Amino acid sequence: MAEVKLVVVYPRPLDVSTFDRAYENDHLPKVKTWLAGATRAVVTKIHGTADGSTAPFYRIAEIFFPSMEALQACAATQGAKDAMAHAVSISDGGPPLFMVGDSETISFK
Repeated sequence: MAEVKLVVVYPRPLDVSTFDRAYENDHLPKVKTWLAGATRAVVTKIHGTADGSTAPFYRIAEIFFPSMEALQACAATQGAKDAMAHAVSISDGGPPLFMVGDSETISFK
């Protein structure tokens, strides 16, 4: 199986400035220590939809693991539980979605 990832999708916050500060200054530094076995993360800030309207989601975080077993081992830790609880606590626009998937890279060259 290809590497797997935990995908966290945050709804648009009620207070963007407060969310950004909490996410960048508090959440991301803690997640690095909480998620044992993670190899990398890609975090994306959503600016809008393709038609120019406001997107219902604001941030997407993809946390990569070398295998499903590594992700499951991490998920069983207190660190992962703390990370998820903290993600929920800073998301004032509603709870984030937590999803698991595998990843495939496709080159356009």
